[in-house]
Amino acid sequence: MAENGGGRKPLMSGNWKMNHNHLEAIQVVQKLAIRLDDRVLDAVDVSVHPPFTGLRSIQTLIEADKLRLALGAQNCHWEDSGAYTGEVSPTMLAKLSVTYVVVGHSERRQHFDETDEMVNKKVRAVLATGMTPIMCVGETMEEREAGDAQDKVQGQVRAGLEGVSDEQVGAMVIAYEPVWAIGTGETATADDAQEMCEAIRVLVAETNGDDAAEALRIQYGGSVKPDNTAELMDQPDIDGALVGGGSLDPDDFSKIVRCQAPSD
Repeated sequence: MAENGGGRKPLMSGNWKMNHNHLEAIQVVQKLAIRLDDRVLDAVDVSVHPPFTGLRSIQTLIEADKLRLALGAQNCHWEDSGAYTGEVSPTMLAKLSVTYVVVGHSERRQHFDETDEMVNKKVRAVLATGMTPIMCVGETMEEREAGDAQDKVQGQVRAGLEGVSDEQVGAMVIAYEPVWAIGTGETATADDAQEMCEAIRVLVAETNGDDAAEALRIQYGGSVKPDNTAELMDQPDIDGALVGGGSLDPDDFSKIVRCQAPSD
C-alpha cells in the first residue's frame, strides 16, 4: 500500500547504529539506491542514518547522484555550540543537509542515561533548525508485564512534546520501539504495535488537537525484518518503520521498504 488510512506517506528509516565506516556507508547507499526505483520512492520516504563519521560522505553522494534518499542522524546535543566534548550540535547537522534526527532512542536512554527532559530539549533544538525529530518511545518487558506499558509510553510522549507547538507536532515523527524487541529478535505482534501506536495518536489528539494527530507519522521499530514488515505496516496507525539491524544490508532494507510500496 502507498499510504495508510490517514493519507500519511510512510517513512522507512535505517538506523545503522555504530556500524559501517564512511567507505562502507557509501557502498551501502549506492546499492540501496539501485534497488529502489522511482515507483517505490513515489510512495515511500526513505532515510538512512549512518554514524556521524559517514554523514558528510553520504551527503555528498546523495547530492552528486541526486538520490531520492533523505539523510538522517542518530543523535545530537541540544545546544548549538559550547564546551561539550564529543557532542555534535543540531546546527552542525543542519549544515550537512540532514533531514531527520533520531532523538531519545532507548539505547541512549539506557546506556547514556538520557532523561525525558533531555529528550525534550533535543526535540525542540532539532525543530529550531528546520530538521525533523524522530522521537523514540517504548516500554521495557517488566513494564509491559506489570500492565504499565501504555502509561510509560504516553508519559514519554507528553514529556517529549512539552513546549512543542501543535503545528510542529504534526510535522514530527514518533517511533514506538518496545525496548524488549530491540536487537533481540522479538517483535511486538501487529495487534500490540497497533494498539500502542493508536494510543500515541489518541494522546496527541487530546494534547495537540486532531489535525496534529492526523498528520503525525508514527513508526514502529524493534527487530523489523523483511518477513514481518508487511503485517506490521498494514496497521492503520503505523506509518513506517525505524529499522536497526535490518537496515545494514541493502538487500534486506530494500525488501523492507518495498513492503510499503504499491504492488506490481
